[in-house]
Amino acid sequence: MKISITEYLDIDLEAEQWRCSRCGYALGPARDNYKKGCLIFDRDPRSLYPPVIEGPFTFSPDPEWIRIIEFYCPGCGTMMENEFLPPGHPVTHDIEIDIDALKRRHCS
Repeated sequence: MKISITEYLDIDLEAEQWRCSRCGYALGPARDNYKKGCLIFDRDPRSLYPPVIEGPFTFSPDPEWIRIIEFYCPGCGTMMENEFLPPGHPVTHDIEIDIDALKRRHCS
């Protein structure tokens, strides 16, 4: 049984796997962080938000203070998620689901 969690992320309850909702690629165990199974691109924020004016305050994010991390499905290249993090900060574990409760609810 497949349950939709986000626009691009599903859980396969029988296999207990995260899956891409577009191509079905298995991203890893549903009891772990799905982002571990994604391709990761550490983007310089200035590539999306270029300086607006010259000078010390350009209205562009400083890459020494912030980075943009993008997570892609290795199967089809769909962007699953992105997050803004300070350099050195670990990738967030933003979705943690009680798999056993979900199974009781949907597989009984």
